[in-house]
Amino acid sequence: MASAAEQLAANINFGAFAKAEALQKRIWFTLGALLIYRLGTYVPVPGINPEALAQAFAAQEGGIIGMFNMFAGGAVGRMAIFALGVMPYISASIIMQLMTSIVPTLEQLKKEGEQGRKVINQYTRYGTVGLAALQAYGIAVGLQGGGNIVISPGLFFILTTVITLTGGTIFLMWLGEQITARGIGNGLSLIIFAGIVAELPGAIASTLELGREGALPVGLIIGVAVMAVVVIAIIVFVERAQRRLIIQYPKRQVGNRMFQGESSHLPLKLNTAGVIPPIFASSLLLLPTTIANFSAGQGPGWLTSITALVGHGQPLYMLMFGGMIVFFAFFYTAIVFNPDDTADNLKKHGGFIPGIRPGKNTAKYIDYVLTRVTTVGAIYLCAVCLLPEFLIAYTGVPFYLGGTSLLIVVNVGMDTVSQVQGHLLAHQYEGLVKKSRLKGRR
Repeated sequence: MASAAEQLAANINFGAFAKAEALQKRIWFTLGALLIYRLGTYVPVPGINPEALAQAFAAQEGGIIGMFNMFAGGAVGRMAIFALGVMPYISASIIMQLMTSIVPTLEQLKKEGEQGRKVINQYTRYGTVGLAALQAYGIAVGLQGGGNIVISPGLFFILTTVITLTGGTIFLMWLGEQITARGIGNGLSLIIFAGIVAELPGAIASTLELGREGALPVGLIIGVAVMAVVVIAIIVFVERAQRRLIIQYPKRQVGNRMFQGESSHLPLKLNTAGVIPPIFASSLLLLPTTIANFSAGQGPGWLTSITALVGHGQPLYMLMFGGMIVFFAFFYTAIVFNPDDTADNLKKHGGFIPGIRPGKNTAKYIDYVLTRVTTVGAIYLCAVCLLPEFLIAYTGVPFYLGGTSLLIVVNVGMDTVSQVQGHLLAHQYEGLVKKSRLKGRR
């Protein structure tokens, strides 16, 4: 049986792509939106001394603020209008999804279908504005207390910085939604993807420069490169892995003819949550430490202590990061896949799992299998995200080459290519339908 990659390569041909005008428009729209995003990462916030900012950032680059800069596509190091990136929106989404499981009113809205989803999305946007304004205020205050970074400190600088950074996040949120609706792929994931990919060449160049200067052994650089290739291979393999449950449909009679019962399967992905757990975990870890990293030790004592304990590469950071990944792997899987609904749908259509009674028993069995599969997926996510982090934390290699960044890049890339394939197949199918209609008229 051909692999998923071979099937993908067989289905995509450039002749069909040249004729798919709707797909080309979607791709050009996506590229144009990502270009606007990249340009915005170079537009600085007013009132910043770039030289002083570069010195302050260099002192914090190896910490968690460097990871924040990675997700923002380098905008933090330049203190651009998109410095907050889409992290406030992701944090608001986490909070809203947690509240839909706790607050009865929100839970009822979730069950109302498309209309309820629109209301919840609107609440998420309001939450994004609040979190972005809070983080922007913290950054503005921290920048004023970080030496001579701000040219003219005062209330006007704080106000303009809060408005600028919050507006940048709101624009990126809107841009991501436009990419999802009118482009290719998931907009927010592609924005993060574009930021990481844009910073990768610089990270590789700096690593090679450290090797040339003798700061890093050549063997270590080769080892990290080999590790990155192995991690990419593991990600591709596991993201395509499925646990297939056999579904049997009974015999059915149509008129005087008896049709044999069909056999199908219910695919359960090994990693149903995808890149969501590490992104959510990183977002929550970045939220309380954004302010303190810019305050240069002049913030509250408790905040400075938290920053020191949850610094990148610290044992507490690794422990919290791994724990959050496991939690969100199960939490997000429970949101996107409901065993009870799946069992009810199978029962309505006459399908059943051999040896399992339809209804509640089927739901329990699916939940049992899904729990075991998700456990393996959570272990895989922790291994991919944490093992390279341990190596990078104790060797000084830039963490752009870490497991989290590779997981996001590979996963988002595979998902986008799959959507391109889907549009091409739909276009080919439409062409076959048109040809059959023309032949029928003749």
